[in-house]
Amino acid sequence: MQPGGGAWVESPLRQGILPCHLPLQGRECHSNPHRMSANMPELERRRAAALLGGGQARIDAQHAKGKLTARERLDVLLDAGSFVEQDMFVEHNCTDFGMAEQRVPGDGVVTGSGTINGRLVFVYAQDFTVFGGALSERHAQKICKVMDMALKVGAPIIGLNDSGGARIQEGVASLGGYAEVFQRNALASGVVPQLSLVMGPCAGGAVYSPAITDFIFMVEDSSYMFVTGPEVVKTVTNESVTQEELGGALTHSTRTGVADLAFANDIEALLAARDFITLLPSSNRAGVPELPCDDPFDRMEPGLDTLVPANANQPYDMHELVRKILDHGDFFEIAPAHGANIICGFGRVEGRTVGVVANQPMVLAGVLDIDASRKAARFVRFCDAFEIPLVTLVDVPGFLPGTAQEHGGIIKHGAKLLYAYAEATVPKITLITRKAYGGAYDVMASKHLRGDLNLAWPTAEIAVMGARGAVEIIFRADRGDAEKIAAKTAEYETRFANPFVAASMGFIDDVIMPRDTRRRIALGLRMLRGKRLANPWKKHDNMPL
Repeated sequence: MQPGGGAWVESPLRQGILPCHLPLQGRECHSNPHRMSANMPELERRRAAALLGGGQARIDAQHAKGKLTARERLDVLLDAGSFVEQDMFVEHNCTDFGMAEQRVPGDGVVTGSGTINGRLVFVYAQDFTVFGGALSERHAQKICKVMDMALKVGAPIIGLNDSGGARIQEGVASLGGYAEVFQRNALASGVVPQLSLVMGPCAGGAVYSPAITDFIFMVEDSSYMFVTGPEVVKTVTNESVTQEELGGALTHSTRTGVADLAFANDIEALLAARDFITLLPSSNRAGVPELPCDDPFDRMEPGLDTLVPANANQPYDMHELVRKILDHGDFFEIAPAHGANIICGFGRVEGRTVGVVANQPMVLAGVLDIDASRKAARFVRFCDAFEIPLVTLVDVPGFLPGTAQEHGGIIKHGAKLLYAYAEATVPKITLITRKAYGGAYDVMASKHLRGDLNLAWPTAEIAVMGARGAVEIIFRADRGDAEKIAAKTAEYETRFANPFVAASMGFIDDVIMPRDTRRRIALGLRMLRGKRLANPWKKHDNMPL
């Protein structure tokens, strides 16, 4: 007997030399080629049925809408030949409402793994040609299986959403399937990156899975997300609204901030997803990806010396500074059309991924408001969860005043950004280019929130508020004396409209020449590569949601 329980058998070829690890069970263990091949035609038939999805007519209808099929999308997203499918032959288990006669292999979702630029990812793509991509119990089980595997091995999860919602014929079983997916989204949060590409309808309970994931990409004119559709809205509130107005890609990428980016078509969205995933770590234990870099770390940028205008009220585009810091000027911006007064996105310094947060003087003078605070807070927390260093570029005159902001809860929303920076333990480098006024100075990764390296340009102004406003408060009795107010304003500017007071207190580690910014940030990131910092033990925090 063999150690594994098999037996030696006589073979006409080797006379008992080859071991067989299968029990004999009263017959010889050697193969029967005719018996092995009996199911081959059936395998090919079932595989062909699965590949065809809902049939050629429905595939043509998908193409007529300008949309790719689930499998075509995976072909664009993944490296050629890398996709390994799971559960191709799974079918639903519903027998009500005539469903027993309607079974399609795969049950409306294609699941498996593949690579993007050689790195492992797990994917699921809902197939609208099969039952409108509606989610059934088995459909959900397929999604859950690849999500569980992604957590086991530590690889990103990418979901391609194109579904009419819950499969009504299955009732509560379908709703239970959604909840199983939601639970895994929550468990995977902060463990592996999760990216949702909404490439068709996503309505009702289906929206909550993308909402829990880290980033959402949508496609213009073909994808939409809403909890209740236009018909329900019309019935309940008597409002007439189109699907696009209610939850289209432009609505969510500009107004609500639910989506991070909107693309013109499926292919643009999928190619962007490839670039995006390449910037992200595979998991919270993997470390940031690193690519070879031929862009000198000490590249000087003399043009930055004149980036900040002499007039303190004149705007400039912070994107110029962002791109001149990063390798080859490559920057993948997140949510550029929502909360545009703050810039968030990813790039590389010396080939290693960094997260960038920057006030944008071109929009609302770079103030912090509700949208900007929420957007940046979520971005900072993502970077911290995945050990992505943060570079913060500051030119902020304060928080946006007004009843709309106060009544909208700017206090709580502003606190989200403060909290995100305060709890972050990743390397944090902050550069103040011009204004850093009031509480907004504190919030934007100041030294007091455990900033590791806080730098400033000579043009930096760190103060409670602008000189004119401060003088009019301090010398309110002299408001009628324009000459005296002007003199006091000049005095205040001389005293505080510079970085040296903060530097003398150790709140700024160094005042640098703008042209030297990339070099100093690169050296700072090198220095902080071995940083270790832990927050006090807690089950979880209670940030101001």
